[in-house]
This record gives sequence, structure tokens and C-alpha cells, in this order.
Amino acid sequence: MKKTYKIEVDCANCANLMEEAAGKTEGVEKAAVNFMTQKMTVEFAEGADVDAVMQAVLKNCKKVEDDCEIYL
Repeated sequence: MKKTYKIEVDCANCANLMEEAAGKTEGVEKAAVNFMTQKMTVEFAEGADVDAVMQAVLKNCKKVEDDCEIYL
């Protein structure tokens, strides 16, 4: 399953850090962040609990960029 989320991030480098953090989260097959459109696309692993995975993604992104936001 693939879903797109609106995000809020201040710079392109921060967007790259968010993409890396999201991609390393358990339950995420692939993550892509587009700084220009302020969107994150997440492809979930088979059978993953989307809500729980996205909470973990948000937590991991906040570790690398504490003022970022993902609108779930």
C-alpha cells in the first residue's frame, strides 16, 4: 500500500533527513519526500499497521528534525 501525506519542513536538507529516517522505519518499504510540494509518499510493507508505522515514522523524523511535521 502506498499513501501520501502533507508535511511541513523548512529546508531541502531537512527533507532529505526525513526521507532517510522514514525509509529506515520498520514497516516502510520505501519513502520519498518532496520538499517543493511538501509531501511525503510512503510505501508500506505487506501487512503493516499503517497507523502504527506512521507514528514511528513521525517519531523518527522528529529525532533528526525536531520542528518537522507530518499531517496524519
